[in-house]
Amino acid sequence: MNNFPILSSVIFLPLLGCFVILFIRENNKNLQNNIKFAALITSIGTFVLSILLWIAFDPNFEEYQFVEKKQWIDGFNFYYHIGIDGISLFMILLCTFLTPLCILSSWNNIQKKIKEYMIAFLVLETLMIGMFSCIDLLLFYIFFESILIPMFLIIGIWGGERKIYASFKFFLYTLLGSVLMLLAVIFLYQITGTMNIEEIQSYSISKKVQYILWLAFFASFAVKIPMWPFHTWLPDAHVEAPTAGSVILAGVLLKIGGYGFIRLSLGIFPIASMFYAPLIFILSLIAIIYTSFIALAQKDIKKLIAYSSVAHMGFVTIGIFIVNQNSLEGAMIQMLSHGVVSAALFLCVGIIYDRMHTREIAFYNGLINKMPIYAFFLMIFTLASIGLPGTSGFVGEFLILLGTFKISPIIALFAASGIVLSAVYMLYLYKRIIFGIISNSKLKELFDLDIREMTILIPLTIVILWMGIYPNSFLKPMQIPLKKIINKYEIANNL
Repeated sequence: MNNFPILSSVIFLPLLGCFVILFIRENNKNLQNNIKFAALITSIGTFVLSILLWIAFDPNFEEYQFVEKKQWIDGFNFYYHIGIDGISLFMILLCTFLTPLCILSSWNNIQKKIKEYMIAFLVLETLMIGMFSCIDLLLFYIFFESILIPMFLIIGIWGGERKIYASFKFFLYTLLGSVLMLLAVIFLYQITGTMNIEEIQSYSISKKVQYILWLAFFASFAVKIPMWPFHTWLPDAHVEAPTAGSVILAGVLLKIGGYGFIRLSLGIFPIASMFYAPLIFILSLIAIIYTSFIALAQKDIKKLIAYSSVAHMGFVTIGIFIVNQNSLEGAMIQMLSHGVVSAALFLCVGIIYDRMHTREIAFYNGLINKMPIYAFFLMIFTLASIGLPGTSGFVGEFLILLGTFKISPIIALFAASGIVLSAVYMLYLYKRIIFGIISNSKLKELFDLDIREMTILIPLTIVILWMGIYPNSFLKPMQIPLKKIINKYEIANNL
């Protein structure tokens, strides 16, 4: 495997699937099914390759692994330079795990432009994996920015009634921050002479320059997470996106901002990160508390989960900028956990939406009478969302609060209130739609999960319980790269 470009294979296998799909006609239903099967097989193959990455990954090795480096642009220090460590490994696994589930969930509810839809998802998968694999900063930016295009199309073509508004709002918000980041990337190249992220991290950048460039990167990453008050695009995007679009948006795209903060903001601008940390804490606590109350007031299930995502990602940003081993490990686990749990919740919403074509909470009640298996899975995902011990949600929140308490008990106290609030709005949601007697005659036509839907939800349940019961299998590979970031941060701020 040392000579086999396995990382490039994981990145570009989805594109190979796109070329196969291009040559499949969609004149009838059988040919349309061939397109779906080609996309599904490609995404499963990509997931299998990423599992091989995990198996071959050495958690005790301190440098990037599976490194590939080729000259990209002559005359400049621009390279096709990729590799992974324990941080990027699990982000890639999250992408490759959720993509086949997204394709499977779209099997029956996407009826138009099926070929284009599947190609958009496979292109999006390539761009996401590529971004998490980059060691070259320019390449990182290209993948980072290109992700907007397929996601814009997924919302704008296959979304709901207000899809055009939501897709343009999503695009413009994220594009504005990305333009500022591009200017910062160009400036970094001018002063360092390289696009190699590791070399840039070792370069001594003055405090004043760090303060300015950090804000440019912050503008991009804060919108992606999204942090309050840059979050207003998210509820619209989630409500109008198709189910699979919401899954990949909440499951992976929101994690790009957190990954960028860890990899670039802490790694390249440690002094500025310490300087702006109080601002991050204030914005994160507002996000945790304020958006939790907004979630409680929602009438649309998707909007409720969307606002809960803003609150949960507030924990992530606190954990990142506390900058100790517990908090950073907690932030990483929280990102992975939220990626799986939010994906599961949006898939559950999609299941009942496909049957009833409404997401209004008031429309549903007593679903346990018609859909007991559905109620069971939704209960697991709800409990994971509120951080019940034994689920993935508990591990991330506990480590973040533990690391935060060492630095500031006050911040930890306010952050902990978000756990209570999440229990209120999630359990209240579960009570309203699951328990009681069916009073809406339309609900009597409901039927429980079929084999395809159970095939989607069972793997998500397994991962949630696995992370909650044995988190060390996820924590161990990321400990060394996180420790390296902490050491650089401490050295820079002790100068």
